[in-house]
Amino acid sequence: MAVLEILEFGNDVLRQKSEEVTEFNEELWQLLDDMAETMYEAGGVGLAAPQVGVLKRIVVIDVDDDHGLLELINPVITAIKGKQHELEGCLSCPGRNGYVERPAKVRIKAQNRYGKWKTYVGTELLARAFCHETDHLNGILFADKVDQWEEPDKK
Repeated sequence: MAVLEILEFGNDVLRQKSEEVTEFNEELWQLLDDMAETMYEAGGVGLAAPQVGVLKRIVVIDVDDDHGLLELINPVITAIKGKQHELEGCLSCPGRNGYVERPAKVRIKAQNRYGKWKTYVGTELLARAFCHETDHLNGILFADKVDQWEEPDKK
């Protein structure tokens, strides 16, 4: 496994739409492993392939709950319910946090590393992560949706 470079705000790759994954093979599995290691090393709860320069519809998420590490390939949000307005950050926007309105509950379907479709339901942080990371696959950054930036600490 390897820690990959995380692209930062301003890099044009982050604004491009990702392509569907059609091949489920060792190359994909290595990328999933590397993305997970990169996310953990950076202290994040989610990472999308475009953030490491790969324009494929691939996401890894781990919000430290019963789901554990989720590998979502070709994810599609199929239902949303309610609203939450919480503070978010992004590994591609280091040091910046802001409040974003997201659904309170999200159902998503995605393929696993072997191509099998699975459905997941997330609330709170997991619901936000589903939305945040799938936005990345469409070239949308959380900064586009922030309605109030957190003030930096003045120490």
